[in-house]
Parts: sequence; C-alpha cells; structure tokens
Amino acid sequence: MLARPEATEYAPYYGKYIGALPEGDILEILASQNRQTLQLLEQLGEEKGNFSYAPGKWSIKQVIGHLCDTERVFSYRALAFARNDRTPLPSMEQDDYVAASNVQRRTLRSVAAEFGSIRAATLSLFQSVEGDMWLRRGTASDCEFTVRTLPYIIAGHELHHMKVVRERYL
Repeated sequence: MLARPEATEYAPYYGKYIGALPEGDILEILASQNRQTLQLLEQLGEEKGNFSYAPGKWSIKQVIGHLCDTERVFSYRALAFARNDRTPLPSMEQDDYVAASNVQRRTLRSVAAEFGSIRAATLSLFQSVEGDMWLRRGTASDCEFTVRTLPYIIAGHELHHMKVVRERYL
C-alpha cells in the first residue's frame, strides 16, 4: 500500500484534499470513487445535468467536466514527474477551463462516460508506477510535488466536489 504523502511533498493548499481522505489503499479509493460517482450520475436525469444551486455556480455537468479536466492535468503531472521530466509545468485556471469547454451542450451521460474513461486511464497510469518512482519530484504551479501526492490530490479533489454535489445539488 502506498504511504500517505507528507506535508513537505505538496503545496499547503492541497492539504485539505489529502487530509479529507479516509485511510486505505489510494488506488482502491480511486476505483471506488469512480463506481460511486458513475452510479450517482446514472441516477440523475438529463435535466438535472444543467442544474446549478445558485446564480454563477457551476452546473452538475460543469462540475463533472471540471473533475475531468483537473484529473487529466494532475495525471499528466504524475506522468511527467514519474518519467523524471524536470520541466516546470504551468498552473491551471479552472474557471477558464470550464468557460472554454462545451460541456453544457453535451449530455450528462456523455460527460459521465468521459469521467469514467479518464479515471480508468488514471488508474492504469498509477498502477504502472512502482518503487522509488513514487518519490520522484517535479514542479507545477511554482510548487514542488512528489508523484505519490497526485493520486491523493485527485481523490481528495473529487471527494470535495462530490460532497458539494450531494449537499447542494441533490
């Protein structure tokens, strides 16, 4: 089982995501989240996909699109760092990504399928990482991360947003 990262392995901002996760195998947590999120989205009707709980807040489809974009970015960071790519990686402006996406014109079903595909690819990537590769470091958003922080951040980020969906959208 992969040890939980120490606070020196990531920017302080991400501590809230990592700290919110339960104990356990992070890859099993990622797989379990995938099943739970897809099950929840399947239960929602298409009309619910465009719902937002307040003016200026993202719709459910936009939240899931944001999870897709963020997971892709953080998975790429993991790949680059695991391969010893020392190139500093840029930050991601989430609101710009959401605004530039076409997610509102898509079906909730297609957005959910995309999420499931991305999570499967993320799990495949992390299953290929072994040994000292987990402790390799890289820079993104002007902060240093180890590879092992990234599955925790991805899982904690999803946990955060799905909690908001359950509390404010349903």
